[in-house]
Amino acid sequence: MTALSLQQYLGREETLRGLDPKLVRLLLNIAEACKTISSEVRCGALAGVLGLAGSENVQGEEQKKLDIISNGIFVDAVARSGSCCGMVSEEVDHPIAVPETEEIGPYLVTFDPLDGSSNIDINVSIGSIFGILPAGRPKRTPAEADFLRPGRELVAAGYCMYGPQTQLVLTLRRGVVMFTLDPRTGTFILTRENVTVPRE
Repeated sequence: MTALSLQQYLGREETLRGLDPKLVRLLLNIAEACKTISSEVRCGALAGVLGLAGSENVQGEEQKKLDIISNGIFVDAVARSGSCCGMVSEEVDHPIAVPETEEIGPYLVTFDPLDGSSNIDINVSIGSIFGILPAGRPKRTPAEADFLRPGRELVAAGYCMYGPQTQLVLTLRRGVVMFTLDPRTGTFILTRENVTVPRE
């Protein structure tokens, strides 16, 4: 049997389980952001993206250049999906609105665009983390209170790890699946289903 791509997997979930097409589009855009960040991480010093940016994030941590670049990549991808009406990032101290030029949708997105960025300069694995919530009442200007919701309300969540392989790990509230980026085709391929933590 041929391995499923992320797009095929989400299409199957849409057909068989009624997954919202807007959520599918949002997840595909997030995956594209992860591919772009993976490329930036791999290029490292060659692309001039290493080192400090001279600013701090909301946690008071010194931002790396790649933190800021990754944040821009994530924000642009999420905004262009037409599926989101607001987002929050570890790199920004306020909710981020979708630009007036873009369509808004029924979801809110939370993310750390590059977790573990203190490891960038020593070539250790780093990653992106994200969660997706229903907006309730979509609006152009999100407030902090819109995001302060229990984790059980998440409709999807995941992370992308940039290491020897680029892996995207995803849950749609029905177990956990893992995709690996094929660098030859630029496609995330399903490599594990029903991922669990060992009982012990």
